[in-house]
Amino acid sequence: MENLSIYIETSPELYSKNPDSSELGQKIISSSIELISEIGFEEFTFKKLGVVINSPESSVYRYFKNKHMLLVYLTSWYWTWTEYRLVFATTNINSPKERLLKSIDILTKPVLVDNSFTYINEILLSEIIFSESIKAYHTKSVDEENKKGCFKAYKSVVQRVSNIILEIKPKFEYPHMLTSTIIEGAHQQKYFAEHLPALTDVTKEKNAISTFYIELVFKLLK
Repeated sequence: MENLSIYIETSPELYSKNPDSSELGQKIISSSIELISEIGFEEFTFKKLGVVINSPESSVYRYFKNKHMLLVYLTSWYWTWTEYRLVFATTNINSPKERLLKSIDILTKPVLVDNSFTYINEILLSEIIFSESIKAYHTKSVDEENKKGCFKAYKSVVQRVSNIILEIKPKFEYPHMLTSTIIEGAHQQKYFAEHLPALTDVTKEKNAISTFYIELVFKLLK
């Protein structure tokens, strides 16, 4: 994916001003990823971000009305980028089993830096998604934000992989549940491996996450 000019489009509902439209906006995104990764979402504030980017706190509010919407934006960007990666990896592959295998790899294996986006550190962003993204939709406003399309990108990824599952087993009743279980489960296992290793079988010598979900899925779809 190097040297390709790729634009990740996110819903206007996620921001007050498109951060991709200016150098300051891009700096807000790149620095917020670094700061959230460093101190966590709970401790992250626009005031602290303003200090990092050497700009008034009010300038950040011109782009996002609060830090929750910034997190929703980052989550949406990540899933839109993930869908792009899924399409890129599975196009021109006739076998649905092979497409599903590649999809599970993308959803469960560690993220690499994509040089198509110079101002976003995809590795740090993926770590935020693993540990913080659940806070984007475990809120009192989730239903209202869902109606506005704030989680469309995530749902689109789940739908894309679910369609492949149904190609393999058309009468399978739980394609969306299976796909979302792969995604959320892989995130939890990565988090457990780093912080609560007794809850997982992942070790520094062996990353068992992808293997586990590949075996689980294909045995279930027999």
